[in-house]
Amino acid sequence: MTAALQKVADAVAQAVGAKAGVSTAGPITEQDKEDLVLRLHEIQAVKFGEFKLKSGIMSPVYLDLRVIVSYPDVLHKVAEMMWHTVKDAKFDVMCGVPYTALPIATCMSLLHGAPMVMRRKEVKDYGTKKAIEGAFKAGQTCLIVEDLVTSGASVMETVEPLQAEGLKAEGLKVSDVVVLIDREQGGAARMASNKLALYSAFKLSFILDVLVRHKLVTEDVAAKVHSFLAANQTFGPTAAPAAAAPAAAKPKRLSFEQRKVLAKNALGQKLFELMLRKQTNLAVAADVATVEEMLALADKVGPHICVFKTHVDIFDRWDDSIAQKLRALADKHDFMIFEDRKYADIGNTVVSQYAGGIYRIADWSDITNAHLVPGPGIIDGLKSVGLTKGRGLLLLAEMSSKGTLAKGAYTQAVAQAAEENQDFVMGYISQGPASWTWGPGSPGLIHMTPGVQLAAGGDALGQQYNTPTSVIGANGTDVIIVGRGIIKAADPAAAAAEYRAAGWEAYKAALQ
Repeated sequence: MTAALQKVADAVAQAVGAKAGVSTAGPITEQDKEDLVLRLHEIQAVKFGEFKLKSGIMSPVYLDLRVIVSYPDVLHKVAEMMWHTVKDAKFDVMCGVPYTALPIATCMSLLHGAPMVMRRKEVKDYGTKKAIEGAFKAGQTCLIVEDLVTSGASVMETVEPLQAEGLKAEGLKVSDVVVLIDREQGGAARMASNKLALYSAFKLSFILDVLVRHKLVTEDVAAKVHSFLAANQTFGPTAAPAAAAPAAAKPKRLSFEQRKVLAKNALGQKLFELMLRKQTNLAVAADVATVEEMLALADKVGPHICVFKTHVDIFDRWDDSIAQKLRALADKHDFMIFEDRKYADIGNTVVSQYAGGIYRIADWSDITNAHLVPGPGIIDGLKSVGLTKGRGLLLLAEMSSKGTLAKGAYTQAVAQAAEENQDFVMGYISQGPASWTWGPGSPGLIHMTPGVQLAAGGDALGQQYNTPTSVIGANGTDVIIVGRGIIKAADPAAAAAEYRAAGWEAYKAALQ
């Protein structure tokens, strides 16, 4: 920009700023940022509640930045904030993404004398038939201006026709994008994968922090928004790696403390609290031959575990007195009982299996699980028995056995069923929720992973073992289920203590 043009632009900026009651002198301060966040909230550009997004997903937060055109002071502040954010970038012209960003780009252009071009959403079949309107020269660089970024799809809709111009003789290059708000759902990583640098005036987490500090939003609402963002990342695993901004592709993992308030199943909430209270995310699989061995094992490992998993149909005898002894041990050592029944029948049948028979599982087991092969009716059947008893259900989304068919579209259907039945479904048996392309699901749902040992490997029957660090850190699970690594140890209590420490350290490391 020439010195003369800059002088004119500065004069315009001062005049417009004075008219809007906004100072344009000096750099943008943290107080300026905070004031703008509060003003955006005041004009309801930032809203909280339940909103259906274009994707069909229900969001606890909605950013309605179209409203700023009705508030000249806000439009001016937004334009100045975004200009300050991208001041170090080199560009010759700007292009606002239609339509919300067009007035922002225009205001930036007027305030700072930066030329604009415009992209047509619909190219006319008459006249010049141009996709890009405005004057630009060969080799010039164009800055993309957008109001906010979620997935980055709308940005790319503008970038692509501009880059197409770059293939022509007159040329246009695009390397930088500026937005007012980054929703932190993978947009920055997608931009980087397309060799674009994203400049954002605000991240949504900053806005939440300001509103919580000013008591305009409760901590519970903020936690719900954070969890929604973490569970609904848009940058998929098939996109090119983001070398320039790798951290944006991986959202910060929520703590059990944050997630317990998001659990819609009462037992799930209690399990989060139990894990925090005992500082353990270890479950022991009691795959032993006799009732006596099972009870003795529960007494030994009880101080170190959050869940004790049983297969009572292995035993040659069962009665109410055995169930009472197991429940007494659960109360003594503060753990939950999980009968690994793996229900897989129609709703009417599982009602009888869960409530009756010689085992009467619903009477003493806090948690049970089920396959979704029969369809969602199995959830309804089990719920009719267990919900009033305060029980919880885990759905088998994935299994640790080699050659399992529980994967892909089936796993995704299980995840959807869990989301729709969170009053009774407390979580999953899963293997790698971090790799689910649709996301790991609501953070109030708990992931438990079997087949864990301190050393990776497998057995002759196809069981695949992973370490606590890999299943928690890399695969994204919450609770490690350990069987042979503890029950076959010379000292099961000592082995449980070792696994407990390994699992909890892996959980803490995953939060960093």
